[in-house]
Amino acid sequence: MASMLTRDGVRLDADIYRPAGSEKLPILLMRQPYGRKIASTVVYAHPQWYADQGYIVVIQDVRGRGSSEGEFRLFETEVEDGQDSLDWLATLPNSTGEVGMYGFSYQGMTQLYAGASGAKNLKALCPAMIAWDLYQDWVTENDAFCLQMNLGWAVQLAADSARRRGDQASFQKLYAHSRNLSFSDAYPANPNWFQRLAPDSFYHDWLRYPADHNYWRRVSPHQRCQGLDLPMLHIGGWFDPHLRGNLALYRAMAQKSSLQKLVIGPWSHFPWGRRTGALDYGESAVSKIDHLQIAWFDAILKGKNNGILADAPVQVFELGSSQWLNRADFPEAQSQAWYLSSSGLASVQEFSGKLSPTPTVIASYDTWVHDPWRPVPALGGHATMPAGQQERSALDARTDVLIYTSEPLVEDIQFWGIPRMKLMVESDCPSFDLAVVLSEVWPDGQVYNISQGYCRRLKPDDSPLEFSLQAIAARLLQGHRLRLSLSGASFPAYAVNAGRGQTDAESRLLDQQVITLELILAESIVYLPLMHK
Repeated sequence: MASMLTRDGVRLDADIYRPAGSEKLPILLMRQPYGRKIASTVVYAHPQWYADQGYIVVIQDVRGRGSSEGEFRLFETEVEDGQDSLDWLATLPNSTGEVGMYGFSYQGMTQLYAGASGAKNLKALCPAMIAWDLYQDWVTENDAFCLQMNLGWAVQLAADSARRRGDQASFQKLYAHSRNLSFSDAYPANPNWFQRLAPDSFYHDWLRYPADHNYWRRVSPHQRCQGLDLPMLHIGGWFDPHLRGNLALYRAMAQKSSLQKLVIGPWSHFPWGRRTGALDYGESAVSKIDHLQIAWFDAILKGKNNGILADAPVQVFELGSSQWLNRADFPEAQSQAWYLSSSGLASVQEFSGKLSPTPTVIASYDTWVHDPWRPVPALGGHATMPAGQQERSALDARTDVLIYTSEPLVEDIQFWGIPRMKLMVESDCPSFDLAVVLSEVWPDGQVYNISQGYCRRLKPDDSPLEFSLQAIAARLLQGHRLRLSLSGASFPAYAVNAGRGQTDAESRLLDQQVITLELILAESIVYLPLMHK
């Protein structure tokens, strides 16, 4: 173990891995909050493997985590602590002093904050599965609080805090809750048990602060890291909840530097393997990130001409073909309008609702009812666990789900980009939610989600809801169908909307009510990023 002191005298602890020999080598740094021995090995090779490739690898516990001293305040001290850590590494014996950083999730975020410090010895980053706008890319999705992910993570960190202070009773209770998260408290998103067991958790701030609160300006990378400009290998997954953050960061950095690479695999937050959800994508889907990161650091920190800097800037895995596609950029808005039509029974009869690139008027609206006693459950996608593609034909058979299905495709089609919705919905309640799923219907009737999204309307409005789904690259085969499914909930990925316009912190279980919704078909359009073969 090696230790350093921050500018305010707090000790931060790290493990250092070195290869054999006395050659001066560059440094790879990971700063993380889970106990440094884990070292993100849920997705990466062990640090010793990275060291064996010719690097000094430093895995550091951030302030107030692992064995490091101080108070853990989520993301609030990472710029200063990151700079102090880089200054310390510049003096590390038998090193060049030059640093690259890697890591995903929180460990990806610490890279951005350290980069914002302007430390001269930080030369390259590999941020994976991060938020650029913390509020929009992590805490919420289109104004809906990401309940299951946020609360589950908060419980994990709170339990580790209880372990650090030797509070066995609190740790035991938090551990039990983590294994069976309950959303049946009087305030489902703001449970009394968590307030009692973890009164100082960041979760309480996340739940109560609106988007314009100063808290988000103080901690969000897109606010604190305006001066960030470093070569980056960006890593994302089609079924990761923070993919929109990866894309936003990539676009922001690509405007500053040509040394930006983006890789998106068919992965959830973790693990990164050939199977995500119910489908096996084959050997080509197995993570190649360890080798890519070494090639990236070799090129920038060691000056090796290994070809990675000349590769296509964007490499994505295409669902359906299980092929990696190379592109010059991630497209913004190449889309085709698809229209919804129905006999008025899209919630009852499987093929009443039609999805077509040609507008057809049959009925003017479809009506469905959201019942909070039996909310439509979350299934697959990016916002719940288990994530990925799941077979959802039984879910589409529910009468509180509208489905619109295309005719069998006459040729293969490709998705490439971000599906966008323009949906006119009327409700008998001041507030409501929309869960939208884009799926592929196989000839045998199986249905697998491709892209999903969620949106909350906070107050009555006569204008359409316009929002994006999860970005995707996918090939749909000839003879298969395309389907759009709509419901009023995706629980517990997102908190059930009580329908009264309250915040989730204020919303009581007792206040949840039945919500009747009408989709106005003539004013609803789906913009699909489709490229014909």
